[in-house]
Amino acid sequence: MLRETGSAAKGNVLETARIAAFQAAKRTPELIPLCHPIAIDWIDVRAELEGERVRITVDVGCRGRTGVEMEAMTAAAVGALTVYDMCKSAEKGITIETIRLLAKKGGKSGAWKRDARSG
Repeated sequence: MLRETGSAAKGNVLETARIAAFQAAKRTPELIPLCHPIAIDWIDVRAELEGERVRITVDVGCRGRTGVEMEAMTAAAVGALTVYDMCKSAEKGITIETIRLLAKKGGKSGAWKRDARSG
């Protein structure tokens, strides 16, 4: 399905997934009802091949008073859908698993980090 270089018949899957994730983070208010626009200061997207899996990790930051969890998770979801789209001709049984918030800081609720036991 995916070569060690991260490419498939349609091109470089990992880089295309990164680009899609960046675009999705910026367009989250257009995709998620009642999600308001936020001035994003930075986005970091990592798409890494781990054996036969692709792990997409997104960090989003802003100086505003609200969190950017929705932007990060929307970016990860669209990045994963991009991997699916680019690889589906080679493997029909691809699954997208576990989109989750790993950590956050700021906003009204303050800092939070996922417990290592809960995944």
